[in-house]
Amino acid sequence: MATETVSVPTPKRSRPGGTLYRGREGMWSWVLHRITGVGIFFFLLVHILDSVVLNISPQAYNAVIGTYKNWFLGLGECALVAAIVFHALNGLRIILIDYWSKGTKYQRVMFWTVIVLWVVLMAGFLPVQLHNIFTEGQA
Repeated sequence: MATETVSVPTPKRSRPGGTLYRGREGMWSWVLHRITGVGIFFFLLVHILDSVVLNISPQAYNAVIGTYKNWFLGLGECALVAAIVFHALNGLRIILIDYWSKGTKYQRVMFWTVIVLWVVLMAGFLPVQLHNIFTEGQA
């Protein structure tokens, strides 16, 4: 008696396995926009809270501001500026994608344009700011 094996074709997958996200420019733009937005929000929260201290006591406010004058928070200021610049440029990109008829066609090019503009702007800002951070008080 001969046995016959029947092979059943496996259905083709319409998308790659694993994750829905493919790690392309659109996804990374989305992730970076959310991270920078949350970071800017928390900075504004802390800024409002330390500004409220001014109403309580000018001496207390000066003490709080004095604690911010160190190299670590100076680097935090650099990160804040980097976040604000990226968030603003990417926000303009999102507006173009939403309201320009060819926005989705050129979204990848616009992402890399945002990155190049961000690098150029940060290259102009960082050397001056880092110099100020690490030489303040040494003169």
